[in-house]
Amino acid sequence: MYNTPIMKSVSHIFGGEAKVKVMRLFVFNREAVFSASTVAERTKEKPSLVRKELLNLSKAGLIRKRAKGYTLNDTYRFLPAVEHFLMEASPLSEKEIIKRLSRAGSLKLLLTSGVFAHDPEARVDLLVVGDHLKQGSLHAAISALESEIGRELRYAAFETPDFRYRLGIYDKLIRDILDYPHEKLVNKLGV
Repeated sequence: MYNTPIMKSVSHIFGGEAKVKVMRLFVFNREAVFSASTVAERTKEKPSLVRKELLNLSKAGLIRKRAKGYTLNDTYRFLPAVEHFLMEASPLSEKEIIKRLSRAGSLKLLLTSGVFAHDPEARVDLLVVGDHLKQGSLHAAISALESEIGRELRYAAFETPDFRYRLGIYDKLIRDILDYPHEKLVNKLGV
C-alpha cells in the first residue's frame, strides 16, 4: 500500500488510513448506498477492517445503515467541516500521482483538474497523454488513485499523436480541459 505524508497525518487525526478512505468514499458520493463488500472493494481495504470502520462511523453519526447498505447522513452536524477538511487534505502529492501513472507508459502530458482543483463541474479530473500507454496498467493506477481519493475519477488518455491531432483541430474536450482551471504535473509537449 502506498502511504504519503499527507495521508499519514490525516489518518492519525481520524484514527487510521482505512477510516479516512471510507469517509472519503461516503462524503464524495453523497447519494450512493454502499454495501460493506462494495466499500471494501472501492477502498481496497480488508472487509473485516471496513466492517469495523462502518460500525464506528455509523455510531458517530456520519453514515447510516439502511436495508440495502450504508449511506451518508446528510444531517450530520459536522458534515460541512468534515467535507471541507477531506477536500483540502488531498491524500496524494503531485509526485505520487506522477509516479503511479508513469507505470502505464511514457508520460508526455499529465493535467489535473476537476476533483483535484475542487471543481466538480469539470469534464475530467485527469488528462493523460503519453507514448506506449498500457491500458491495463493505466486502469490499475487510476483505480488505486480512486481508492484513496474516495470517488471515481473521470479521465481521458491519449497517445501523443492522437492528442496532437485533437489539439490541432481544436477538439472540444481538449479545449474544455485546457481553457478551464487545471494544473500541469508533466508537460513535455510545451502545451
